[in-house]
Amino acid sequence: MSPLLEMVLRFLLATGLGAAIGYQRELAGKTAGMRTHVLVSSGAALFTLASIYGFGVGEVDTSRVAAGVVVGVGFIGGGVIFRGARGEEVAGLTTAATIWATAAIGLAAGAGLYALSAIATAIILGGLLLPKIRG
Repeated sequence: MSPLLEMVLRFLLATGLGAAIGYQRELAGKTAGMRTHVLVSSGAALFTLASIYGFGVGEVDTSRVAAGVVVGVGFIGGGVIFRGARGEEVAGLTTAATIWATAAIGLAAGAGLYALSAIATAIILGGLLLPKIRG
């Protein structure tokens, strides 16, 4: 398989998996929906692909890109967490975690870990579909 086709397949996989998670979030009425999750997943994959294919082999530590994505997406996720009007209720934790996990899926797909990224998406979707347990 040509390197270009391999890159495109990895990018499309990341985009599709991010869209699947984003679609579930839209159905749940969350503000971070399909567009946000597609951007996070495909952006993480693009950073990963650029670090793998864009630089000379041995010239760049590609794991630094993954670390940068994790930190950068953490700031995005932190922005969706907020407190209620009385300061007692915290909201947005699941959305923040979903954005963070979607970035990980994009990194995995971009690195060529096809099965792992697909299985992770299925598990995350399963977790999001579980009913909340109220104590």
